Amino acid sequence: MADLQRIVDDLAARLGRPLLLEDRLQRVVAYSEQNGPMDDVRRDSILRRHTTPEVRQWLRDAGVHDAQEPLRTPGAPPLGLLPRVCVPVRHETALLGFLWFIDAGPAMSGAQVAEAAGAVPAVALALFHESLATGLASHRELEAVTGLLMGERESAAQLIEAGAFPQAQPVTVLVARPPAGEPDDALRLALEQGLLALRRRLSGHHPLHLVRYDHAALLVAGSPVAADEVHAAMSVPVVVGIGRPRPALAEAAGSYAEARHAADVAARVPGLGRSALWERLGVYRMLTRLSDSELHPGLEPLLGDVQHLLLLETLETYLDLAGSAVATSRALRLHRTSLYYRLQRVEELARTDLKDGGERLALHLSLKLARLSGRYRPRDPIG
Repeated sequence: MADLQRIVDDLAARLGRPLLLEDRLQRVVAYSEQNGPMDDVRRDSILRRHTTPEVRQWLRDAGVHDAQEPLRTPGAPPLGLLPRVCVPVRHETALLGFLWFIDAGPAMSGAQVAEAAGAVPAVALALFHESLATGLASHRELEAVTGLLMGERESAAQLIEAGAFPQAQPVTVLVARPPAGEPDDALRLALEQGLLALRRRLSGHHPLHLVRYDHAALLVAGSPVAADEVHAAMSVPVVVGIGRPRPALAEAAGSYAEARHAADVAARVPGLGRSALWERLGVYRMLTRLSDSELHPGLEPLLGDVQHLLLLETLETYLDLAGSAVATSRALRLHRTSLYYRLQRVEELARTDLKDGGERLALHLSLKLARLSGRYRPRDPIG
């Protein structure tokens, strides 16, 4: 419950008043330091981890189980109950729990209630993750998956012993990341929401997940899951990389490294589409590990001038098609004479000879590497 306790403590500090979090059965999950008005119900809830049946019925009659928005509940002196603000915690339409604030000395302002409601998505995700964790608390599952993807093989035994993953099935890792732009908290929240929904839908694959600041990983057992499943679950655009299956969970770090590599390439090379299999990356499997400081020297001035973009696109297509003038003319819908003129201009500007196989190889690899670094952005990528 570490995430939930952190969220509760942070919210209490921001609002300057204590709170208590219950699950949907009104069992106490977490609570902040109680430095405000205290009644018998709050005191008993903390000591016993639940409220009495009479108090639960009183609050149910007040409408807390049907509420979609925060509501104020009246006090009940015979029950030792002060007035409260109840903030229902829901994931989609499912009720997961309640945030409770004693509404006395002084009462909560509208702004405070709104800020408490703003914390609901994070609380809901943490409660939902807790409900999906099998045999491990969600924070223990998070620690184990983090260790596993860092190569700590003992974490695999911990997950298997807890029943979170089958022992005798292979594992495949998929990585989702934004195609461009700086990651932020909203993106991380969207990734978490998407993967939690996906875990519920793919329960037969015993899924596990981990969300980092700029990407998210999904681990599945048995046959690999299609990337389309991940895209369908996400509320934000992502690219998906897929690693090769590994025969045992302890080897998941290898599949994760491949999936992350494939997702990075897909984000940098739009021509590959929204998804990329590591085993089908071709030359990009090697190039992402190289620096773009060693590009063909003749390309440097061309890459920095947008007026030469058409020449670079023509050159790349020509090299992609194994130097076939016929295939290149057809692909670009270009007359052969015009193609030869463009290639001649490339030779002049880049001080190269396209009849030299070594030069063609150096130019081809340099163009692909420039794509990955963002220095070359074709208007109509081929990949």
